[in-house]
Amino acid sequence: MLLSSRISPHSAVHTATPGRMRTPGRIRTAGRPRTAVPGRVRAVAAVALLSAALAVAGCGSSNPSSTGSAPTGGASAGSVPKGSGPVNVLYAGSLVDLMEKQIGPAFTTATGYKFTGFSAGSTALATQIKGKVHPGDVFISASPTVNTSLEGAANGNWVSWYATYASSPLVIGYNAGSKFAADLKSKPWYQVVTEPGFKLGTTDPATDPKGKLAAQAMTTAATSENLPALKAVAANKSTVFPEETLVGRLQSGQLDAGFFYSSEAVAANIPTVPVTGQDLKATYTVTVLNQAPDQAGAEAFVGYLLGPDGLKVLKQDGFNLVTPPTVTGSGVPASLSGVLSGQ
Repeated sequence: MLLSSRISPHSAVHTATPGRMRTPGRIRTAGRPRTAVPGRVRAVAAVALLSAALAVAGCGSSNPSSTGSAPTGGASAGSVPKGSGPVNVLYAGSLVDLMEKQIGPAFTTATGYKFTGFSAGSTALATQIKGKVHPGDVFISASPTVNTSLEGAANGNWVSWYATYASSPLVIGYNAGSKFAADLKSKPWYQVVTEPGFKLGTTDPATDPKGKLAAQAMTTAATSENLPALKAVAANKSTVFPEETLVGRLQSGQLDAGFFYSSEAVAANIPTVPVTGQDLKATYTVTVLNQAPDQAGAEAFVGYLLGPDGLKVLKQDGFNLVTPPTVTGSGVPASLSGVLSGQ
């Protein structure tokens, strides 16, 4: 704000009073001294008050977008847009520890947005998105093919692009206190899981890519190693649990072992053995849903996840990063061009 005129303390008018004389800094009467507030002092006070008012007005009008959820900040990989309000992230159940204990809280601290997560099998999440069961701003899948079920008018036009940013191999995670732990470390996994009393956990192949990979691992090994018992385990529905509960069941001792991705095992401090002889892995993708309630917040989350701080956490948890991320489709928001090009 510009001030159209200036007020000078010298513009005040001083009126002489008969019988009194003025000396610098105070007024004396012809007998005893008496304190008074001269016109000059009143003018200085007025100028100070006016300056303070102008400063407050300037601060209040300098950033018209500081309210609401509109973000501030640049779009480069190193910038962190600020905002407020919830950002609803629908993510694959294999990312519970990563999202709820690491990325989510850090994102909230860095940006001011409130991370709100919901997890399930990727295929199940896509079904819920189409059915409008859970409103979401961001969708993170453990399989690129799941995104296609949300593309096009027939599927609601929920997804028009997605970025593939990391992968993680399928492993067998086990409870260190299990009586089968020593066998898992010294024998082939496909033999140990068929031993009497062994409690194995996996997820539903119909709703979760990891469940599909686990079933593939067991049926392939059953055929190559001629193990009918392993084929029976693969067909046993009692081994199927919701993906987001699998880590907790293992850690509580309800299971001896389960199929996990190496990244979720690292995040949860679960010991693992490899699924030998097979190259099976999760391939993680992220997108901003086209009907996101908070588009700006969604872009801020993806920018954080794929920015320096997010990538640092992913590396620590053992993800194999795709650098720069591979983009499929069109319509990527301009604010994400930096992180998606690795800049």
